[in-house]
Amino acid sequence: MASTFLEYASLFFEKTVFIYGLALLIIYAFLAILSFVNVRLFLRKESYTDYKIIIGSPLAPGISVIAPAFNEGLTIISNVRSLLTFNYPKYEVIIINDGSTDDTLEKVIREFSLVKIDFAYDPKLSTKPVRGIYKSTDDAYAKLIVVDKENGKAKADATNVGINVSAFPYFLCTDVDCILHEETLQKLIRPFMEEESKRVIATGATLRMANSCEIDKGVILKIKAPRPLLARFQEMEYIRAFVLGKMGWSYVNCVPNVSGGLGMFDKEIAIKAGGYDPASFGEDMELMMRMSRYVQDNKIKTAIRYIPVTLCWTEGPTSLKVFMRQRTRWGRGLMQLMIAHRKMLFNPKYGKVGMVVFPYNFFFELMAPIVEFLGVIYYILLIIFGMVNWPYAIILLVFVYTYSVMISSLAVLWDQLTFQYYKTWKDVVRIASMVFIEMLLYHPLIVIFALRGYYFHLANRKHTWGNMQRRGFKESSEVKPTAATT
Repeated sequence: MASTFLEYASLFFEKTVFIYGLALLIIYAFLAILSFVNVRLFLRKESYTDYKIIIGSPLAPGISVIAPAFNEGLTIISNVRSLLTFNYPKYEVIIINDGSTDDTLEKVIREFSLVKIDFAYDPKLSTKPVRGIYKSTDDAYAKLIVVDKENGKAKADATNVGINVSAFPYFLCTDVDCILHEETLQKLIRPFMEEESKRVIATGATLRMANSCEIDKGVILKIKAPRPLLARFQEMEYIRAFVLGKMGWSYVNCVPNVSGGLGMFDKEIAIKAGGYDPASFGEDMELMMRMSRYVQDNKIKTAIRYIPVTLCWTEGPTSLKVFMRQRTRWGRGLMQLMIAHRKMLFNPKYGKVGMVVFPYNFFFELMAPIVEFLGVIYYILLIIFGMVNWPYAIILLVFVYTYSVMISSLAVLWDQLTFQYYKTWKDVVRIASMVFIEMLLYHPLIVIFALRGYYFHLANRKHTWGNMQRRGFKESSEVKPTAATT
């Protein structure tokens, strides 16, 4: 009887995993095709878009650039300088010092000649108290606003303060450690301006690792593939996720989330949706869910768009401890999000979000590490009891490995052939070679750390927005920008 039960259980598990895996392979192939079509469409539009009209127009919408900072003393000056170099007519840069315990605030005050000012602060989103708002006495930094606040133990609370302070109808959320391209604002605002039938509520673009890149005065001079192995894996993962994944979803208006490292949002919708949730560990995706729920509840036709160009470089973790902490938080945030918004699952009331985006996130993002872990346990048990069909198992393993390599290689090579960010084939090989060892070294870590995040959420373990212990960027001399460039 027990033997019969085990046989049925084994048969059920194998069929379920087979259907699950087949569905995932079909989705990846589907996204690859959609990404190819969408990137080609983007390039066609780019060929006849004159950005000089946008940046020269008095009707160009104003944009508030919001960047929270917590213990970023090592890189804060170069990062702020980077945010002051945008080629765009109407913007402001809001740095939020989230109760740093290092010299972040002191460095910024000294470097940019800041003084505390009287500011008509009218908070629309509830946050921790603001201790002071600073502006520069130097006209070269007229676009810079620095806010000092009590630590909110979450990036979301600091970002909400930035939204409260912001003066313009759109805001760009980024991390203070990110290096942004000077054309970021004009590129990301274009989908908001050109969409006719829908109201665009968010746009995003590709992120890359800044590790090993040549940087001067907060500007990327030369893009290089990261030399640290862990950062190289992340670069490959980001290219695949953005260029292949999110560009594919963008074509059918089903973008699952806009990255917290670089995302532009409709401020009115964001505020009406309640802003960022300080209690969330995945505040970027959580905001998108709340905005999506709000617009569906109010029957507003909207769109979320992605563009395939790289506009943001961020310093990726190079130590396993910091990487583990980051991915554990991401895993915890995903589970927290799925539980909090579970009523959206297969709910036609929420349109594509309820019928496509949420189910995909649930089954193929949240459940994937669990299915993989159970699969490993299952095969270990089969090996112990001598029940493995080795020829079939080897064929299946080779197929899965080959498909994974193919999809990742396609994303990396498609990105390089289209945009040619790497100027040497040595850099291309450094990234492309990661796809062959990802399943052996990198992917198991992703699964383990995601499961760790799930456990932390279910066990209600404490976790706060900590410092990533950045190494900082090597730069040459620092020259303050002129009034014309800011």
